[in-house]
Amino acid sequence: MRRVRVYADTSVFGGTQDEEFKLPSAAFFAEVRRGRYVLLISDVTLAELADAPAPVRQQFLALPPEDVIEVATDAEVESLADAYLAAKVLGPARRADALHVAAATVGGADVIVSWNFQHIVNYQRIHGFNGVNVLNGYRELAIYSPLEMSSAGENEDL
Repeated sequence: MRRVRVYADTSVFGGTQDEEFKLPSAAFFAEVRRGRYVLLISDVTLAELADAPAPVRQQFLALPPEDVIEVATDAEVESLADAYLAAKVLGPARRADALHVAAATVGGADVIVSWNFQHIVNYQRIHGFNGVNVLNGYRELAIYSPLEMSSAGENEDL
């Protein structure tokens, strides 16, 4: 069975240190360690993690390397991020967020997880990202918070 390819932005790693997001973030990474998901990250994520507090960086270092795929920010990712900005899905100040979504798209993610409700996990922006993706020959992406990716309680009512 094919594992779901999930791109996580930096907010998910940071969520492990935030009271509001700690439990669902930890549950998400536990699922990665159990092999349920293949985790995609980008060099943008790695650069942001380099500046993060040690406990946040440790969340990344604790993941099995064989379950993590790095997506490079190449010309294709840059071009798609530019298309999001040109379509005004995000403003120029949110280029890093556009790069996260573009890296997930180009990297073949099935899902993006993020705690960024203003710029990524946002109804209008999700439609904007997916509209640009389709217009540029990419497939649509599901975009959720880590809470929505949890398998806790799965099959309880079956």
